[in-house]
Amino acid sequence: MSSAVWHPFTQEALAPEPIKILSGKGAKLYTEDGRVILDAVSSWWVNIHGHSEVKIAEAIYTQATELEHVIFAGFTHAPAIQLAESLLRICPGSFNKVFYSDNGSTAVEVAIKMALQFHYNLGHDKKKIIALEGAYHGDTFGAMSVGGRSAFNGPFADKLFDVDFIPVPNESNFESVLNLFQSYLEKGDVAAFIFEPLLQGTAGMKMYKAEYLDSLIRSAKQHGVLCIADEVMTGFGRTGHLFACEYINETADVMCLSKGITGGFMPLGVTLCTSKIYQAFHSSDRMKTFFHGHSYTGNPLSCAAANASLELLLSKERQHDITRVSAFMSRFCEELKTIHSVSSPRNIGTVLAFELESDNNNYFSGIRDKIYDYAIQNGVLLRPLGNTVYLMPPYVISDDELENIRTVVLKMIKYIHDGE
Repeated sequence: MSSAVWHPFTQEALAPEPIKILSGKGAKLYTEDGRVILDAVSSWWVNIHGHSEVKIAEAIYTQATELEHVIFAGFTHAPAIQLAESLLRICPGSFNKVFYSDNGSTAVEVAIKMALQFHYNLGHDKKKIIALEGAYHGDTFGAMSVGGRSAFNGPFADKLFDVDFIPVPNESNFESVLNLFQSYLEKGDVAAFIFEPLLQGTAGMKMYKAEYLDSLIRSAKQHGVLCIADEVMTGFGRTGHLFACEYINETADVMCLSKGITGGFMPLGVTLCTSKIYQAFHSSDRMKTFFHGHSYTGNPLSCAAANASLELLLSKERQHDITRVSAFMSRFCEELKTIHSVSSPRNIGTVLAFELESDNNNYFSGIRDKIYDYAIQNGVLLRPLGNTVYLMPPYVISDDELENIRTVVLKMIKYIHDGE
């Protein structure tokens, strides 16, 4: 294996050699040494249609023979226009502008800068941002700043801007959380409230109720605070609806999208905003320009992949797949509730999560490696968040493959608990 590559989120002094993948098809990954591994996490949550989906590959090829890239300042092209118009039609809310970037972190970075400059352009003295404890919004500096403070961003703590954090609301703490939130709002300096709607991914697949989020958004809007929905993980069908924000009654002012948007084929980030926000930048004053961009902003290949992915997502066949996988996860969740060594099994749409108790119940729990290794040896890719195990497979996964994953997970639980 090459020593030239530095892999992400990996302590290479301790980790085993990475597994070389030759190809993938549907939910299956094929290794150099002849194994088949079921991708139960959609390769970091991006491959919603599975691997090597022909329709997306063909869309990229066709676009590559016409226009592979062009500077997006002063120019535009059909794939970007088509994608923007499609997203504005299906995203919940009253968005009317789409800004392109490269990935989830940059989609959030754009949202933060957009919100702060909105108030700056209007002469408002509002610079504070409120976020949920344990949040993860990406690894660029702005995105890290609005994420929970942890070992992930510890080396950069003194470089992150100050953010007010509130606990994730639940039945026992909601009143106190709302009171704390309102106390921050009443200071009058809050520019934006950013949240992962209903499902916090990296925090440990924490799930919370739509009614709590509605109350928070409603309070924020009463104080002129912009609301940013980070749907990088939850978008494009993950929670059963096209977007998690469809579960709530209130609407966001800004929405961040990435991951599943291209079906895992190409990097792409999208930030949507309302007309109210855009109008604060649309001016004869050149200094009110949104001075932000990326070399690959609006890349035609990425937009073509996203258009093909969106067409597949909206098809009856794929919507049926989402319903089918969601039903399986719901049934499996109920089964896990009967296993005494499993804690807090929970499910929303195609996502299922639970905890296995250990001596160290956090991201760095040693149980994580045992879970990962056991699953890989039995042909399933899991990537636990410490002692939190989750399933988030491609929508095209077959019933037999889902049953295979279920069998491996149940055996893994017994192996971890009983050592068998």
